[in-house]
Amino acid sequence: MKSFTYEKVNSPAAAATAGSTTGSAKFIAGGTNLLDLTKLEIETSAHLIDVNGLGLDKIEPTAEGGLRIGALVRNTALAADERVRRDYGLLSRALLAGASGQLRNKATTAGNLLQRTRCPYFYDTNQPCNKRTPGSGCSAIGGVARSLAVIGASEACIATHPSDMAVAMRALDATVETVGPDARTRAIAIADFHRLPGDTSMDLAQAQAAPGVLAIVTADNAGKSARAVTIRRSCSAGRRLSTITRP
Repeated sequence: MKSFTYEKVNSPAAAATAGSTTGSAKFIAGGTNLLDLTKLEIETSAHLIDVNGLGLDKIEPTAEGGLRIGALVRNTALAADERVRRDYGLLSRALLAGASGQLRNKATTAGNLLQRTRCPYFYDTNQPCNKRTPGSGCSAIGGVARSLAVIGASEACIATHPSDMAVAMRALDATVETVGPDARTRAIAIADFHRLPGDTSMDLAQAQAAPGVLAIVTADNAGKSARAVTIRRSCSAGRRLSTITRP
């Protein structure tokens, strides 16, 4: 693991400023994805910004009848919330379908959305990967790809985003609230938050322009009757093959 500097921030705007002015900086909350990648030196951030003290850990009703879910709400707390279980069963089930209980206890709502899109070849630094080294090629194409993208892929990348929660949020037409270094907030439709790989195999779209995620806002219990069906290679810890939502 390469050395890095570390700081805590006391406001979302300060976090966004630190992220935009410090070279190769990353936000850290639960760290469930970032720390693994840092140990493997796939992520080589020179600076980590701890956002755990920003108070963004509340689930609040909105005037429109939805929920405003703070960026730092842990996945376990979100899945267990009475309002989420009652009105957004799709979201609760999707959260419980992902990862282990230990990881859900640490993982945050924003971190879940912002985790790297990846496949097994991404972790193997001996294999070419356009996500690690743009232009080096995609080892998954022509390799073992049973759990990778069938649609929405490109010649640059066929990895899939690992978040079951992101699928549920898309089905619920959620909105992502972000803040920039100038303290201005933006609302980004979840449908526009992630982008397809295209020629660059980048993970995020508009989130990069406003780096600090504040919250995710759901519509008026739009998913009350929806269900999530997750298909895995096995009923144990097998990699997710697909997550499907249905009314």
